[in-house]
Formats: sequence, C-alpha cells, structure tokens
Amino acid sequence: MDIKALIREIPDFPKPGILFRDITTLLRHPEGLRYTIDSLAEKSTDLAPDYIIGMESRGFIFGTALACQMGCGFIPVRKMGKLPAAVHTVEYDLEYGTDRLQLHQDAIAPGSRVLIVDDLIATGGTAAATVQLVEQSQGELAGFAFVIELTELKGRDRLPDVPIISLIEY
Repeated sequence: MDIKALIREIPDFPKPGILFRDITTLLRHPEGLRYTIDSLAEKSTDLAPDYIIGMESRGFIFGTALACQMGCGFIPVRKMGKLPAAVHTVEYDLEYGTDRLQLHQDAIAPGSRVLIVDDLIATGGTAAATVQLVEQSQGELAGFAFVIELTELKGRDRLPDVPIISLIEY
C-alpha cells in the first residue's frame, strides 16, 4: 500500500515556506492506518522492546497502537507540567527558543528495552531529548520508529547509533 499517497501536503503551514505533511488523512483511512501500524510492528519486532515511548502528541497515536500490536507497555513523554507524579525533565532547543519534556521517574524499569516512536522525524531534537529521558531512567534504547522522515533536515544525525526505522522519506 502506498501510504505516502494518504498524507496530505499543506503549503505555508505553520509559516510561509513550510510544506506541512498532514497525517490526519492517513489516520482517517482504516486500511492505511492498519497497514502503517502493521509495517511499524513488522520492522520493529527484532528490536524486542519492553516498552514503546511516544512523544506528545502524535507519538501517542502511533505509539499506543504499536504497543498494543507488539504486546508492549506504552509510556507517554509529555510537555512540561502534564504528568502528576515525580518526573525526569529535559530541556532542548527549538528553532526559536527551548522546550521541555517530561517522563515519570517510575515509568521505565532499569535495563528495560525502549523503542521511541513518533509520526515524524525532522531535525531530531524531540527524539534526542527523549533519549536523555530514557537514559535518566536507566532504560536501554532499542531504537526509533517513525512514519515519516524528512531526510533533508538530517535528524537521524542527532540520534545515537541504534536502528532507526522510517516508513516514508521526503
């Protein structure tokens, strides 16, 4: 199945000069969504994760479905102030400023294998920040799985030397 054909392109969003890859059209397509999750699971099976981590918010969509498919637990990484228990926090750079991500301190048992999942990798900043949270929790990074990779932005260059799966490249 050509899932690339199910992703809508929106020019000049969120600002002029950006071509936004809108996954909502993929999400509403039952066969396309199923194929996407099945493909991520098939390509990730050998990584043998104990947990799938998804970053707020689109990582939640693909991460929870993948966790169910693979029989893993799901762990959310959230923006600052959204998690109720004790957290690990990491600050990371954005194009204009900084942001923070958090993970519950008790979410990952030390030594557990973790697969980080998101809809898209662009510059790699969010994924790299999530690696720091996994390290703070003493988890073992099994790899990454993305639906879309914007190769021109070289986000994978910011990530550790572990398997990186992407279904679609632009």
